[in-house]
Amino acid sequence: MKKLIAEFIGTFWLVLGGCGSAVLAAGFPDLGIGFVGVSLAFGLTVVTMAYAIGHISGCHLNPAVSIGLWIGGRFNGKELVPYILSQVLGGIAGAGILYVIATGKPGFEVGDFAANGFAEHSPGNYSMASALITEIVMTFIFLFVILGTTHSKAPKYLAGLAIGLCLTLIHLISIPVTNTSVNPARSTSQAIFADGSWATGQLWLFWVAPIIGAILAGVVYKYISPETDN
Repeated sequence: MKKLIAEFIGTFWLVLGGCGSAVLAAGFPDLGIGFVGVSLAFGLTVVTMAYAIGHISGCHLNPAVSIGLWIGGRFNGKELVPYILSQVLGGIAGAGILYVIATGKPGFEVGDFAANGFAEHSPGNYSMASALITEIVMTFIFLFVILGTTHSKAPKYLAGLAIGLCLTLIHLISIPVTNTSVNPARSTSQAIFADGSWATGQLWLFWVAPIIGAILAGVVYKYISPETDN
């Protein structure tokens, strides 16, 4: 139960911190933080939680991460479904708090609410194929870095920083394409509160693509550097 509470709180913070920066601060007149600020915010949520709850739950904060770690032989499959449920619920709670805060401003329009999308709902109008490839590749690299930096042979105590910086770079690359998901919990939470039904209609891609990328990374990293090596 303690692990699930940690995952709930961690994913809550990822959504509130990352998506909150996009909704509240990215376009603030004259002082907005833009793509770079939002990218850093997502990375910082992971860095801070990695050191806060990494020793409790592993700080997955993401169904794709849990699946990739399971495929890579680093996570007990019996815990997979409870972890994913905790992550999704934590993300929804974070988005709910963000919605309450954001709608407290007179004239605020919910709009896409930092939801992920493709085609006309992509920030750069990128196609579904571009979005699919982007999310698969970015999630693959994200899990590859996670599996590498948390390996028993990797330098100790630096994993959280490396993983957070990796997520920052992923956002710098892919915000224009999909608003960057690589995390089905993050995508689900924002889709629920976005205006219209388009976000939930496109949500399938932001579950399928990250999971494919995570599975591929788990298979590849387990092959090139299994934990059973001496």
